[in-house]
Order: sequence, then structure tokens, then C-alpha cells
Amino acid sequence: MIVTHEFESKVASGAAAAALGAAAIADTIAARGHANIVVATGASQFEMLDHLVAAAHVDWSRVSAFHLDEYVGIAPDARASFRRYLRERFTHKLPALGAFTFIEGDAENLDAELERLNLLLDVHPIDVMFAGIGENGHLAFNDPPADFTSTIAYKLVELDLPCRQQQVREGWFADLDAVPVHAISMTVQRILSSRTIVLTVSDERKADAVQKVLEGEISNRCPASILQQHDACHLFLDRSAAMRLSPRRASLTA
Repeated sequence: MIVTHEFESKVASGAAAAALGAAAIADTIAARGHANIVVATGASQFEMLDHLVAAAHVDWSRVSAFHLDEYVGIAPDARASFRRYLRERFTHKLPALGAFTFIEGDAENLDAELERLNLLLDVHPIDVMFAGIGENGHLAFNDPPADFTSTIAYKLVELDLPCRQQQVREGWFADLDAVPVHAISMTVQRILSSRTIVLTVSDERKADAVQKVLEGEISNRCPASILQQHDACHLFLDRSAAMRLSPRRASLTA
């Protein structure tokens, strides 16, 4: 079941998502002394990350964070690099952070990089997952038709055309030819293994995907729809992203 939280603005939605995620992190630290989290990127995460890094009640020294996905072959300082995004919006703002594991998408040996990442995630069960939903319904970079069966943590994936076009529309790349065709992505099953999932989605261009995820059938043609099976998944929406939902769902909470 996906619990939806609908807000008037993306600022309010991002703040609420960060508050729930920060509380889940703090509760995990209180119970076990440490928390493992996964952090996503993209335009939908801006407001959420702004509020998350300001959560003073979280002992960030007791948090190990991991990177959700990264383009293959992109330099770490490139404008569209998710490593650059996370350094600027997350790690540089949390100097006390216990650890952060970046995906080296430009590694010379991608097989060795995947082995490194998978070994790390196998001994760090995910407590809190922060993510979004793509315009094509993708979850991380698991584009349709997504692999719902793989249980490894990370794998090499091919990006479909709608996904690559989204990256251009959001301004990360100058044109379609500049968008990489492949990426390293956390798998669907490993995302589902997270104890708590916090999704933040905004803007009208995501409204069709949101409607399919919440009200459609579970299908690998809309990868994020599988989150209907998760026990603790929370979806935070602004008014625009919620605009296609049926009337029984489309009531703003703030």
C-alpha cells in the first residue's frame, strides 16, 4: 500500500517528505545505533533535500548513505552528474555524515564497480529509501519494461527514449545525443527491501505516471506501481502531480 500525502506546493510537499524521512532515520538510530539510507537525485528532490539536510535532530555521524543511480561514462564534475548533484546538495552540507558511497559511473571496469557496490549493499540493509518517480513510471533508472526479479543491489541498465527525453526537458543535457544510453541503477527488488520508502514527486508532467502508480495495475510497464506491495511507502505530491487522481484521492492535506 502506498500512503499518499498531497500538498498545495512542492515546497510544502518536500518539507513533509523530509520530516517523515528524518523521523524514520532518527528512530532507526535510537533503536539500533546506526541507519543506512539511499538518496535520490533529480528536480523532484530539490525541496526535500533542502529540508532533510537541515534536520538537526538526526545524528548524521551515525548514518551511512548510498547513491541510487548514476549515468555510465559521465565525469563526476559534469553538470548532469548525480555525484556532483549529491555533493552540492547533500554531502557538502553534512560534514558530520558517517559515510557516503558514490556510484563511479565512469569507472574503467564497470563489472568491478558493480561488484564493489553489491558487496557493500549486501551488508548494509536499507532503512530509509528516498526516491522519485519518472515520467515513464520508472523507479530509479529501472525503465519499462523493468526487471522485477533480480535480487542483486545494482545492475547495468539501458535507458529508454522517454527517460532520456525527460533529462533534456529538465535541462540536465543540451540535447538527446548528449544523454547517456546506459546507467548503473539500484534494482527494483533491492528498493523494495527498504524498511521505509519516501517518494517525492512534483509537477504536472508527472501526473499521468502518479495516476498509473496509485490507481493502475501492478506492471513492469509502470515500474513504480510495484510499490503498491510495500508495507511502508509514503508518496508526497504537490497539487500539479496529483491533478489526475480520482476525487477520492485528490484532497490536499496542506
